[in-house]
Amino acid sequence: MKQYDVIIIGGGGAGLTAALYTSRANLSTLLFEKLVPGGQIAVTDLVENYPGFPDGILGPDIAMKMEAQAKKYGTETRFEEVQSLEKKDSLIEIKTARETYQGKALILCSGASFRMLQVPGEKELTGKGVSYCATCDGAFFKDKEIVVVGGGDSAMQEGLFLTKFATKVTVVHRRDQLRASPILQQRAKDHPKIDFIWNSVVEKINGPEKVSGVVLKNVQDGTTSDFKTDGIFIFIGHDPNTAFLKGFVKLDESGYVQAAEGMKTSVEGVFAAGEVRAGATKQLVAACGEGCEAALAAQAYLDHA
Repeated sequence: MKQYDVIIIGGGGAGLTAALYTSRANLSTLLFEKLVPGGQIAVTDLVENYPGFPDGILGPDIAMKMEAQAKKYGTETRFEEVQSLEKKDSLIEIKTARETYQGKALILCSGASFRMLQVPGEKELTGKGVSYCATCDGAFFKDKEIVVVGGGDSAMQEGLFLTKFATKVTVVHRRDQLRASPILQQRAKDHPKIDFIWNSVVEKINGPEKVSGVVLKNVQDGTTSDFKTDGIFIFIGHDPNTAFLKGFVKLDESGYVQAAEGMKTSVEGVFAAGEVRAGATKQLVAACGEGCEAALAAQAYLDHA
């Protein structure tokens, strides 16, 4: 069983930054990522609010650069999903389907996953017109009409990206105003391909072989209507990837990891950073800062262990 100074779970902005710092401190570092390096940023079209890139940078590009930088200083990466964790004396034991690993310190950066609508037809038609990633699936909807659900930054960013392919993008939002930043709101409202349906939610997604439409419910008067569409992209927030952490560290009511000053969790030697942490701002630049702070805290912990 191989032992590491630091094990990091999650290869998004927080995890890759933490790995960069611990590796540069000559701490043997192992990073687990179950999908692709970069996390959510790897499936984001254009990142315009990360310092140093006045013209923006493609999400996959910055993800690859971050991964390469961490690897340059010695970070090892395993594309395995962590199944269970256990604190054994001064070590944390981590099990995947393949192997068992041990770490002297652990940094939790497992992030969050796209939230589902939980309506009839959604699971059955995922991959058949239901999507949670515009950059992954947008090209499949060339010259089609699609629906985007949500009113935040992600919904507007992805909706604008989808106009490169779709002939029409209809944004469905449960309120009468958007939550997105003013600049994204204005871009969306000014775009000739984007329309809005306000005060409405999706009650059902129609198929059966592929998406043919949605049933919309007006939240003010309760009326429902059928709306034809070739696809539906859902951007209504995220749920923390912490199912594997239940019973190991303290979580809040929503399932996010509770962390005190220095990113310390309820378990000694275990730290949390990024979107998995309760109270995180859910921005890449903040996640990177938290990854740095968690790495420095882990280093200080090991220095005094």
